[in-house]
Amino acid sequence: MGVTAAAPRFLRPLAWATLVANIGIVLTGGAVRLTGSGLGCPTWPRCTESSYTPHGELDYHSAIEFGNRTLTFVLVAIAVATLVAGLLSGRRDLRWLVVVLFLGIPAQAVIGGITVRTDLNPWVVAGHLLVSLAIIGLAVLLLLSLDAPLPAPHGGWITGLAWAVFAAGWAVLYLGTVVTGSGPHAGDEDAVRNGLDPRSTSQLHTDLVFLFVGLTVGLLFALLAAGGRPRATRAVAVLLGVELAQGTIGFVQYATDLPVVLVGLHLLGAALISATMTWALLEVRHPARAAEITSP
Repeated sequence: MGVTAAAPRFLRPLAWATLVANIGIVLTGGAVRLTGSGLGCPTWPRCTESSYTPHGELDYHSAIEFGNRTLTFVLVAIAVATLVAGLLSGRRDLRWLVVVLFLGIPAQAVIGGITVRTDLNPWVVAGHLLVSLAIIGLAVLLLLSLDAPLPAPHGGWITGLAWAVFAAGWAVLYLGTVVTGSGPHAGDEDAVRNGLDPRSTSQLHTDLVFLFVGLTVGLLFALLAAGGRPRATRAVAVLLGVELAQGTIGFVQYATDLPVVLVGLHLLGAALISATMTWALLEVRHPARAAEITSP
């Protein structure tokens, strides 16, 4: 008998909204940093010492920072709706996922507050981004779990290689935040940097990118040689395409002194890397997923 414990139909658009909204908050957070608006609201949770909103003459930086904070309420609304739908689904695997996704919102609010209170400490800023990227990965896991609970994971060396790709991807994302913390886009002209040499950290980041891409190519060829796993092959191929696009943007932005438009696109690429490498890992690790969903 096939698995019939599909989630309620209305949970799917909410799961997509969760994914898109969290990618969106990464981009708006990036806009805050790239426009130097990180301290446009110089305190937290208030925007100023006396008000939760900017008052008096609303300057450019205050508008951008307050706008980013306001978008948190959109995330909260989506997270609450997703939480309720997941809890009503009757499935234990979905319940813990929607609870973790919901708790990610207040956690990010607290980290955001610490970011402001520490005057944009680059290590805290990095943590703020990494948590968002992790939430994006969890949103992908939710989407892939909707039709039926994920079956038992598949072992073997190909799955081990997929885990290596995933680990290398996270190393690349982390080193990317370290490079950013040493570079010029601090979020405020007076914000301190992490004190590391930008050239050295960029070189280490580049080396990890080559490792990441090489492992992904190896995984793709392994799946093609094994045959019979079109879903996993497609996911890994998409991941490789995103990696190549992201690498190209990274190289061009470095060679052109980090123009804000390209840095913003690179930030979008980081969000897509988190999503696609999670998708690829799950498709490789759970190859029976499609068969279990569609079996009579």
